[in-house]
Amino acid sequence: MPLTMMEAGEEKLIKKVGGKDETKRFLESLGFVTGGMVTVISKIQGNVIVNVKESRVAIGEDMARKILV
Repeated sequence: MPLTMMEAGEEKLIKKVGGKDETKRFLESLGFVTGGMVTVISKIQGNVIVNVKESRVAIGEDMARKILV
């Protein structure tokens, strides 16, 4: 399921990072790598704030849909 379907407080394993090569590299540079853990902190109008690799990251809904957990 995409990251956008997770609820606040949930922690899941990242199974796949999709999108074009440029998008994948960008997300991986933020810490969204296959096999990593991600925790949703909050969701506001589709935008998601997550904890990934001990950092808080805010991403838009379009980017969050490319991260499958």
